Parts: sequence; C-alpha cells; structure tokens
Amino acid sequence: MARSTAVNAKEERVLTLRELNRALLERQMLLKRKRLGVQEAVERLCALQAQYSLSPYIALWSRLTGFQREQLTRALEGREVVKSTLFRITLHITSARDYPYFAAAFLPAAREMTARVTPEQTAKLSRKVHAASKKPIDARTTRSARSGRDGRPLANAHTRAAPASTSEPGRGGSAGRPTLLGMKTWLGVDLPDREEGAKRIVERHLAAFGPATQQDLLRFAGVRVGDLRPGLEQLELRAFRDERGRKLLDLPRAPLPDGETPAPIRFLPKWDSSILAYAPPERTRILPEKFRSTVIRKNGDVLPTVLVDGFVAATWNIDRKARARARAAAAVDEGGTRGDRRGGRAPRRDSSATRGLM
Repeated sequence: MARSTAVNAKEERVLTLRELNRALLERQMLLKRKRLGVQEAVERLCALQAQYSLSPYIALWSRLTGFQREQLTRALEGREVVKSTLFRITLHITSARDYPYFAAAFLPAAREMTARVTPEQTAKLSRKVHAASKKPIDARTTRSARSGRDGRPLANAHTRAAPASTSEPGRGGSAGRPTLLGMKTWLGVDLPDREEGAKRIVERHLAAFGPATQQDLLRFAGVRVGDLRPGLEQLELRAFRDERGRKLLDLPRAPLPDGETPAPIRFLPKWDSSILAYAPPERTRILPEKFRSTVIRKNGDVLPTVLVDGFVAATWNIDRKARARARAAAAVDEGGTRGDRRGGRAPRRDSSATRGLM
C-alpha cells in the first residue's frame, strides 16, 4: 500500500468537538477501564506525566481494572517502564520498549535548542554524564559535571545530555531522593536512529491522543517540526478537519466512537497528559475554555480534575483526613452531567477508592 503523508493524506469528514472528546477518552481508556499490564497500558497511553510522584498511580487507577499501586512500582523496579526526564524537559513514565526511541529523537533536539550552550560544551557534558551514569548517581553529581563560566544554561543542559532513568523509584509514589542510571546500563540497549525515534513519537502520540494537529505533536514533545518530519512524512496517516477547519492527523483504523457514547465520571491526576497532549486551542476537546484559568494556573500547575460527561467539570484534592474532596469548576447543568445530579461532586464509591489508592 502506498503511504500517505501529512501533506497529501486524503482529507475526510469534519469531526465535531464531542467526537474528538470521545476519541480521546477511548484511546486514554477513560470510557471503560481495561484489564492490562502496566507496560502495555503505558504504551497505549504514550507517556505518563510524572512530575508529581502520585500522578502516574492515579492515572493508571482511573484507567485500569483492579489497579493496585504496587503494580506500577514493580514495573519500575522490573525495568518494564522507565521514569526519566523527557518531553518538555519534564519527568515522564514511558515503556522501556519505547523510551530508547523517544530519547533518540527528543534528546538531540533538546540539546540543539538549549540556548547559549555550544555543541562543544554539550558534547563534553554528554561524555561526562555518560561516564558517571554507569553506576547510580544523584542529581547533585550530574550538576557537578557541568562546567563553564555561565553555569545556568549548563545546569539545565545536564538533564538532556544523555539518556538516563531513575533506578530506585519511591515506593507507592512516595517522593524519595532519585538516583539516575544511564540507559545502556539500566536497559541494556543502545539508542536507535533519530529518524526511527521520530516515527515512534508520532505513532504513539496519535494512537493515544489523535486525531491531533501537527502543532499538538510539537507542543507535547517540545520539539521542532524538523525533528518529527520523518514520522510525519513516512508514516501512513489519514486526515480530518475539526469544526474550525484545522487539519487533524491520525493513524489508519484508529477508533472514532460516536460523539454520544456515554462517558462515566473519571478522576484525573495533577498534570494529566490527556490535557497536556495538545496545544492550547485543542485542549477544549476535554477542558472547556471557560475553566482553563481555573485548572491551569499561571505558574504552570495543572490541577487534578473530574470529568463529567467526558469534559472537565470539577477539580479535586485530598484533605488532611485523606478524604477526596471535589469542587465544581462552575455550575454543571443537567445536560453536562448526563444523569448525575450532584453538580460535579465526587461519587461516594470513587471517593473511597481514591482513599484506598492514596
């Protein structure tokens, strides 16, 4: 079969906001919990934001049948999944089968985009970090590897100098002092070609968050269009339009549920990737614009949220007595609740489940 590209893919129907919402929920396993192992689940989700140590545990609990927090901890310790500084220079959990490909495309791009750091400085720092990370090291050691008169850009550059993962994750999401280990030592694999990495990023992102714009891909990964061009041009893609006329890219035969498919109430953790996977104009497929400033703070924090009928309708938190508390982002009308008359409050059963998780 001839491959279609992002440029010449045959354009198909216009997708409504609700159709895009249901496509996201289906691919993110938020329409129905799935019975999957952690590694397979993380691959389907592309990457779990992990800046806040509890977030990946809550994300999987909302998506997997019978999930227990020990499952993710064991998967990290068993090297099935990897916690590392990755997209947008933030911590993510990815499958150990995907991480080398993601790193192969992202890390060179991140190094090239580091301001006021020369290629020579980057190469020197990379060699130092590679050498040091053959055994577990902490962030202080990697910072000490930087050199140069202006320490600030190099202080940031050390996080993208070489592929590395946390080798001793905190148990149950607890925040401990992380130690780093080089990818080659931790996973026993080498980096693939940068081109292959670009194709894997595009494929995984669209499988987890598509249909999506080219800008969504770039925003999620934190790279330039040239960094993902091999994936955009060599993968077989199909194209749609949203109601505002923007081109959306997708994988062939990826699920597109009916826009009226029932959607259960779901709890999302802080910085959930289902919100951050898109450039701001496209976040309305899950986060109504009128709630954006409530959920996404000026300092970059993204609050834990509650989905009602597939869209953000409330934020939630855990109080000092370990009880789940939800606060409506605004009054939720009858049409938005789809049968739930409690205005965005957390259902009793989900609240107790959250207490059990925490």
